[in-house]
Amino acid sequence: MSEKNSGRVPAKENFSKSYAFFLAARPKTLPAALAPVLLGTACASAVGAMQLVPALLAGLFALFAQIACNLANDRGDFIRGADQSDRAGFARATASGWLSPREVAAGTIVSLALAALCGSGLIFYGGWEMIIVGVLSALACLAYTAGPFPLAYHGLGDVFVIIFFGFVAVAFTCFVQAGTFPPFVWVIALACGLGADNILLINNIRDRETDARAGKRTTVVRFGENWAKKLFKFNFAVMFFSPLILRFGFGMEALTVLLPMILLPIPIGEILKKLREIEDPREYNPLLAKVAGTLLLYAVAQSIGLFLS
Repeated sequence: MSEKNSGRVPAKENFSKSYAFFLAARPKTLPAALAPVLLGTACASAVGAMQLVPALLAGLFALFAQIACNLANDRGDFIRGADQSDRAGFARATASGWLSPREVAAGTIVSLALAALCGSGLIFYGGWEMIIVGVLSALACLAYTAGPFPLAYHGLGDVFVIIFFGFVAVAFTCFVQAGTFPPFVWVIALACGLGADNILLINNIRDRETDARAGKRTTVVRFGENWAKKLFKFNFAVMFFSPLILRFGFGMEALTVLLPMILLPIPIGEILKKLREIEDPREYNPLLAKVAGTLLLYAVAQSIGLFLS
């Protein structure tokens, strides 16, 4: 491990394979998997159809699918040369030599198998169509940095995140409980997807230079850092103002649906202030956790508002 990376994680000899897999799973990104499930369950509750078992199954599916995606990305970026020694981000398991590509691939398969096991129970609640949703989700996880057309390397990472962490995860979590897609679910799904995209944007702004050298044409590489920061602000604006659409666009009378607008200004303001001040790419690492935490805060606040509506 280079001197630059030391201090972010222990030296290789100081931890076990299991801890290496824990780091490779990128636990700080997992709120992006659980937030849409919480929101989808809250949408089902708002129409009087919340069911605990499918909600838990959806949560487990999302969690294992996210871990599989993170492991696949760890291996895929290493193979394609995106994880270089001067990378500013958190150390990666494959590139750091903690795990071999074969071990990470095995971990990906196990995670996908666990996701499939949990997701299979959703067929009982959502019908055979859930098989298609599960297969597409698994293929998208693998295709993010692997295969003949890796999505992240062709500027489609943001689209992937908005679709699968927003529309698919939120809407279908609601569907397996309520048996329908309430019109307002799409507003919440969009807000959640854009919030998850902000996690990706911070990651890609941080890695812009090394991604460009490796041929990873993220939207940040394609359109520049200033464009990415404008998109970041837009995404947060949609998250912040989406409760107004619920309140006035869909006639939700309970003022509790506006709860995110009370809780989000301080963390969003702090994040935007920090974003303006950052000079060293490594400073994006703690900001990444704060952005993920803000998405989770939005999900909790909006869900409470819907549960009480």
